[in-house]
Amino acid sequence: MQDNLIDKIYIDGEFVTPHGTELFDLFNPATGKTIGQVRLADEVDTDAAVAAATRALPAWSATSVHERIAALRRVQDALAARQDELTEAVVTEYGGPVRNTWMATSAVGAFGDMIKTLENFEFTRRVGTATVEMAPIGVAGLISPWNSDAFFIADKTATALAAGCTVVMKPSEMSATQTQVVTRAFHDAGLPAGVVNIVTGRGDVVGSAITRHPGIAKISFTGSTAVGKVILRETAETIKNVTLELGGKSPSIILDDADLEQAVPLALAAGFVNSSQACVAGTRILIPESRKDEVLTALTEKVAEFPVGDPRDPRTAIGPMVSERQWDRVQSYIRRGIDEGARLVAGGPGHPEGLPDGYYVRPTLFADVSNDMTIAREEIFGPVLSVITYHDDDDAVRIANDTAYGLHAYIFGTDRERAFRIASRIEAGRVGINGGLEPISPFGGFKQSGLGREYGSYGLEGFLEPRSVME
Repeated sequence: MQDNLIDKIYIDGEFVTPHGTELFDLFNPATGKTIGQVRLADEVDTDAAVAAATRALPAWSATSVHERIAALRRVQDALAARQDELTEAVVTEYGGPVRNTWMATSAVGAFGDMIKTLENFEFTRRVGTATVEMAPIGVAGLISPWNSDAFFIADKTATALAAGCTVVMKPSEMSATQTQVVTRAFHDAGLPAGVVNIVTGRGDVVGSAITRHPGIAKISFTGSTAVGKVILRETAETIKNVTLELGGKSPSIILDDADLEQAVPLALAAGFVNSSQACVAGTRILIPESRKDEVLTALTEKVAEFPVGDPRDPRTAIGPMVSERQWDRVQSYIRRGIDEGARLVAGGPGHPEGLPDGYYVRPTLFADVSNDMTIAREEIFGPVLSVITYHDDDDAVRIANDTAYGLHAYIFGTDRERAFRIASRIEAGRVGINGGLEPISPFGGFKQSGLGREYGSYGLEGFLEPRSVME
């Protein structure tokens, strides 16, 4: 076990042993076996990280755009050099299928996207007779989840650094191996000491210490809505600037004019993205009553094209759940769907055939779901999709918007103008039409899916404060 002990955090440009002493077990979700341990940081470590970031802030905030771009490019190159190592960590520690190469490449891409944004961003603007300066907000506290650890660390840190902020990052303790790879890339890039500090610890210890700390000016959190509410309460005392990217229950609307050969695989891909452990997963599939039997048959048949299995098998589309706790959670929702009267047309409870070990879930499709059922209301974070019928476009919009969330939505149809009209009525931060995606467009949610936006210029502005200079 000691050979697989991660016992260092990153503060002030150095790998240091945490003051915290708690050891947290790391698992391979494909086998359920323990693969190592991580020593967790505590409040003392958090204070040290904030102090280092505070010392580094004056010099870093005074750097030029050219200097920040050069620094981001060095990190990008260092992370690209460790891409194979990162992929191995994702497969072993998270169970991410090897065919989902984006889980490693997206971390590298996050730096490229922010470099592109920074090259065209105006930090000084004229508003009437005033000069408006976009100034770094200060030390940024960044808190990321386990379902795409490397990307969230990369994206949040790249954005904060581009703005001229220094960073205290708390990644998930469940993703310590991935975090270690990314941290080494930051170190390899030779950033000034204290500009990036990474402290792995529990949310109720390190996370809470960050959100309450008077030395932190900005919080950027990705995770559950329940935790987001806690963070809002904890940051209220010091009136921090807060960005929250929270849960989702995204609708995928298949219009009655859709080409099912195109729409059905795309809708299932949206539902099963990242083994359905994704806030953007399109887990409510809305289908027209007029084509119900045809669409449902196609959905049921195409589920087989998303096999669950060993994440090292290139044919695998859906890997294991991240933990036994998550497996149990998903199983409880499958049973709840059956109990509430939804019709099981694919998958179901228990382990998939031939996969008795690990945290594998059978890709599950429910039909005859009403939008008031638990499986249609709550974020499951597992491969459980609900098929809901609608009568016309107005009914589809009503059902799509009948949720506490508003993070993402998907529309599939052949009439582009009609799809755009429907998209403009959806209460969601992003709407993808026929698989469309733009990585640097603003990302965030309406309603209980969060506050603020990430990515591109909108994300960058979240780490800046406008200062008006009038003469």
